[in-house]
Amino acid sequence: GDLALHITLDKFLGLLNKHIDLVNRRIILGETIPHQEKMFSIFEEYTEWITKGKRHPSVELGKNLAITTDQYGLIVDYHIMEKETDNQIVLDLAIRILNKYKVETWSFDKGFYCKENKELLMEQIAKVVMPKKGKCNKAEREEETTSRFVNLRKKHSAIESNINELENRGLDRCPDRGYPHFRRYVGLGVSAYNLRRIGHKLLEELRLCQARKAA
Repeated sequence: GDLALHITLDKFLGLLNKHIDLVNRRIILGETIPHQEKMFSIFEEYTEWITKGKRHPSVELGKNLAITTDQYGLIVDYHIMEKETDNQIVLDLAIRILNKYKVETWSFDKGFYCKENKELLMEQIAKVVMPKKGKCNKAEREEETTSRFVNLRKKHSAIESNINELENRGLDRCPDRGYPHFRRYVGLGVSAYNLRRIGHKLLEELRLCQARKAA
């Protein structure tokens, strides 16, 4: 017991010294601290600073989670981001998905855009909806204004409600300590989301069946 306590105290003393050094460099010496050296939690050291653009609040502390849903709104893949950008995970994601499923159309947010990513995906998928990040040329503008592209983009907007539902399934805040427990908690949240979706559909079909019998 004493040894475990000493090890824990040594760990937190090291983190305290690191924090004192960062404060000294930033406030006393006026340095700009590189982002990768910053520390956002001494209890959950894997915590990252997440910039959310125009969304409110515009900044959160935690981990980014990338999810992929099918045409029924079920989550078929999730990935906890490890200091990665969206466009860096596309190829590994594609390998996981295309090894399991036949995909006719696939829609992404602008953050996933990369010319090489899109070209590689187009070799195996009939329609890739990946809006360009930045100014479009004439051909890109024509593609992004076609009715099919626009309709698929509108369907993709449902992902926001999927994310909100995930948060309601418990992923707005993780009560467990330690990164392995965090990863497990995310998996349980995704499972809860899918089970609720499936249950909702089964209840809907049961009600329709009962309504037909009553008629």
